[in-house]
Amino acid sequence: MESMQAHITRAWHSKCSWVLLLWPLSIIFRAIAFCRGYILRHIYQGKKFTSPVVVVGNISVGGSGKTPLIISLAKQLLGYGLSVSIVSRGYGASSKLYPMLVEMDSVASVCGDEPLLIRHSLPQERCNIVVDPNRRRAVSFAIEHFNPDLILCDDGLQHYRLHRDIEIAVIDGARGFGNGQCLPAGPLREPIGRLKAVDFVVVNGQYQLPDRVNVDAKFDIVPHQFRNLATGEILALNDWLGPKTVHALAAIGHPQRFADTLELLGFDPRLQGFDDHQALTESDLIFEDDLPVFITAKDAVKLASTDFSHVWVLDVEAEVATHFVTNLLTAIDLRPSN
Repeated sequence: MESMQAHITRAWHSKCSWVLLLWPLSIIFRAIAFCRGYILRHIYQGKKFTSPVVVVGNISVGGSGKTPLIISLAKQLLGYGLSVSIVSRGYGASSKLYPMLVEMDSVASVCGDEPLLIRHSLPQERCNIVVDPNRRRAVSFAIEHFNPDLILCDDGLQHYRLHRDIEIAVIDGARGFGNGQCLPAGPLREPIGRLKAVDFVVVNGQYQLPDRVNVDAKFDIVPHQFRNLATGEILALNDWLGPKTVHALAAIGHPQRFADTLELLGFDPRLQGFDDHQALTESDLIFEDDLPVFITAKDAVKLASTDFSHVWVLDVEAEVATHFVTNLLTAIDLRPSN
């Protein structure tokens, strides 16, 4: 049965007219968001940290590809010889002590699934991940303990208590802005006009957006390899010899994107979508047939202890043009160390 979250999200991104009954509430939401943002920007913006802060966020709810983009940006920045800290609120985190430094053996239910995925994707000696619902405190912690050349903030475009030097807005090209309405009548946290104020607008995948949206860069999330969840065995994409009909499980912002990727690889996926960040259970991985089960890397960090050898992870990477990173460094006035 479709969850309420999935039902509302589908309505936002279709021509369902009933959501427009919520339009008066959207007007109130926009007014409150505007006043709140104006006041907090006046109080906190301009109070710079000793390390530049780059916020990578979006103006709509749901997945847009921020996490793969942040991983890719961090890898390129590390390749330039820079040290990087990443801060996150850690959606779904249950730690009793903040700020929390994410380690390789951290648990997703404690630190959040996305911070743990980032941790597993980047070298620990030159990039640290700090989780704290108070992002200002997380940034201060990272500077005090690591003094990084640059700090990436995973999400937080609307977290105006945090001073930021650069704002990057990420858009899901496949879904765009849905019906273009603000919450609760639509998926937008802020009006589309907010994009005029950010430093960079980047789009995930192919897109058709309104002419008034100026896109600075495009990136693609591409499949990288297959990884067996139980054994760690790695298979190149062309080396898969198993059945092409598979079960596809995804607890991400846009589950259909996962199924579409598998289809492009020649599979016939039987998609079972879950709410974003929802923890999969071992029972979710059991089916009456013997077909392989494919899951996302974001879901895999929540299932690392399972010994089901029929479960495979599709690891993906965000391909970002090098010139975008150099443009980012120019905007920050930060020079690579090599």
